[in-house]
Amino acid sequence: MIAFVRGPVAALTLNSAVVEVGGVGLEVMCTPNTLAALRTGHTATLPTSMVVREDSLTLFGFADEDEKQVFELVQTASGVGPKLAQAMLAVLTPDAVRRAVAGDDVRTLTSVPGIGQKGAQRIILELKDRLGGPVSSAAGATVAASEPWRDQVRQGLVGLGWSAKDADSAVEAVSDQVGERPDVPALLRAALRSLSRA
Repeated sequence: MIAFVRGPVAALTLNSAVVEVGGVGLEVMCTPNTLAALRTGHTATLPTSMVVREDSLTLFGFADEDEKQVFELVQTASGVGPKLAQAMLAVLTPDAVRRAVAGDDVRTLTSVPGIGQKGAQRIILELKDRLGGPVSSAAGATVAASEPWRDQVRQGLVGLGWSAKDADSAVEAVSDQVGERPDVPALLRAALRSLSRA
């Protein structure tokens, strides 16, 4: 699994960037917003998600880890593949996706090409407990900025299949164990222990 790529941007196309990594040009599929922030010749760091198919290996690149996490989570809904997940992030921000799912907002989801009424309802039904609420609310942004360990542990738990609600309560349960320099792996293990006890 390639978690991220870092290197000079060798070329930009309408839907991808070629990033030179160790003398090899890796083509990374990106949304227009991500591509808009890249410049040929400038060094870029892109979190990535690799999609393996019988006939292809495709690398998808993102502006940040939050975008990558939403991309991977929305694909757990039946009928959503990587192309549709990328289309969602081309039209909506990660927080807009979360708000639409949390608020049963079928209209917003159907604004994405390829998502119809039934598809939107299925996405809402299957992802409601997994995506959680928007993370960039004023209070949430302050917490995330001052305590990045919270977001890392929460993302780890959600990635392991726990609901956003369970992940939030587990993060709160271990918040008293944070020292001067938070040990994220240890906090994640402690959060998992607290969830298994519950």
